Amino acid sequence: MFRRPVLQVLHQFVRHESEIASNLVLERSLNRVQLLGRVGQDPVMRQVEGKNPVTIFSLATNEMWRSGDSEEYQIGDVSQKTTWHRISVFRPGLRDVAYQYVKKGSRIYVEGKVDYGEYMDKNNVRRQATTIIADNIIFLSDQTKEKV
Repeated sequence: MFRRPVLQVLHQFVRHESEIASNLVLERSLNRVQLLGRVGQDPVMRQVEGKNPVTIFSLATNEMWRSGDSEEYQIGDVSQKTTWHRISVFRPGLRDVAYQYVKKGSRIYVEGKVDYGEYMDKNNVRRQATTIIADNIIFLSDQTKEKV
């Protein structure tokens, strides 16, 4: 019934599996975040257990919408939701610039990637943390402070 030798079938299976593995290695993916908002606190620089230092600050982004039954855009109550993001800067040059020039209330644009991690808090309770690892920061002028 089975005319193929077992080694040929096994060789074909192994070759097929290695082709799948090589395709997975070459597959591309994307983890990219762009945020525009205001800094919620002055940055702090931390160094943990001999690792490279990191500059950390918070960034607020706002989402606004009008509620109501009217189809006209101008009618309805305005609602707003603020989302807070933890920004971590590891790149040496950018880390130092962020620590020196990012200030509470500054309007900035941040590009980076999302990172999900865990840490132990002061009470040895495992906590989850979502962080934006910044690899670019653009400082924007603050229109409200420039008006005379």
